[in-house]
Formats: sequence, structure tokens, C-alpha cells
Amino acid sequence: MYNIKNSKELASLINYTNLSNMITEGEMREFLEKAKELNFNSVVIAPTYIALAKEILADTDIKVGSVVGFPLGFEDTESKVAEAKELIEKGADEVEVVINLSYLKDERYDLLESEIRQIKEAIGDRILKVIIETKALEDYQKANASKVAENAGADFVKTSTGFMAPNHIFENVNDINIIQKYAPKIKIEIYGGINEYKFANQILTGGADLIGSDNGYEIVKRYKELRENTQVKPKPITLTKKD
Repeated sequence: MYNIKNSKELASLINYTNLSNMITEGEMREFLEKAKELNFNSVVIAPTYIALAKEILADTDIKVGSVVGFPLGFEDTESKVAEAKELIEKGADEVEVVINLSYLKDERYDLLESEIRQIKEAIGDRILKVIIETKALEDYQKANASKVAENAGADFVKTSTGFMAPNHIFENVNDINIIQKYAPKIKIEIYGGINEYKFANQILTGGADLIGSDNGYEIVKRYKELRENTQVKPKPITLTKKD
């Protein structure tokens, strides 16, 4: 199993996510305060709340990520590039773009690579994550999508929007193996259905670089309770010589 040393390290491997389209500002403030409490690697939120996140998380190392073409990815390239630029102008540190699955299914890898490359160029040195929706793909399509993302300069492949997440650890590990084999330089984030520490640990053991989870706070708090808040007062030990 993956050797997590403490809750701080665990939080640093999780992108705490809330992409609800009906969240109020008060609820988002509460979410961001929770993120701040545990110091996650990043938060992933709707563009609406980027400015608020930058304000609340200003004195932390937590990165602010948001989405382009979410959740279907079928917008044209120009629209996606414009969305990405707007996210950066709002202060986003990371951009997550859903690929055009029609391009992938039609094997229009030139169009797919061009789109990803243009978005990467538009955001400069900010992190670009390419969401490929593995649950909707055959294994060879996962391999090709990952190769294209790597060739286009993306920093991460992310496996799911959360709407079609793999529902078993073996599916996730299969995805990780494919991405590592065919796009060995790109990093991997697994997202969707990770709601408790055991599953998170299995994903990390399987080779993922990061985890995305709506339940990041609960995962880390539960781990902390089990591993760091155990109070045991040992009975005194008297060592005596044997005759």
C-alpha cells in the first residue's frame, strides 16, 4: 500500500472538488474554509467562484483550478481557448479541459492535438489537465487520447468528469497502466467515486499522482482521527532483574 506518513501529506495529494452548479456563495465559503483548514493540493471549482477562492486562500499554498468545456467537451476550439484565457484572467492556477470525444471517436487526432495545444499556449505556465472520460472509452482510445495530450503539452491526464466514473479499483488501475505505458511523461489524476481513505490509498498505490475528490475533507479528517488523534496512556512498566 502507498505509505502515507501523515494527514498533511494525504491532503497534499488530493484536489478537493466542488463543481455543483447550484452551490450558494455561503456554501462555497464553507467549502473553501474546509480546504484551508486541511491545506489540500488544490480546489477545483466553477469559474463563478475563482475570485472568492483566491481571496479566501490567499495566505495558503492551495492552488485554484477550474474547468473548460465542462462536462461534455463539445464546444468549438475557439470557445474553449477563450474560456481558458478568462479563467487565467480571473486568477486560476490550473485549467481542466474536457476533450472533444467526437474528435477522439472519429480518430481526428490532429484536431484533438491542435485544440489541446492551443489551450496550453493560451494559459502559459499554468497547469493544464485534460479530462478524457475513460469510462466512455475503449482501451485503445484511452491510449491514443493520452498520447495526444502528452504530445500537445498537457501536464495531466484526468480520468473523469465525475459523471461517468469507473466504479472499481481494477478499472482505475487499468486506466493508470494504459496512460503510463503510452504517455509516460504525463501525470495522472484519478477522479470520481473516491470517498474513503482505503480507496484513495489503493488509487495512489496503483500509480496515480493525484486524486480528485468531492469527499476530500472527510477522507483526510477520518484518516487524522484514526492515525493522529489516538490517545493512549500506557501503564507504567517496571523492569526487574530475573534471579
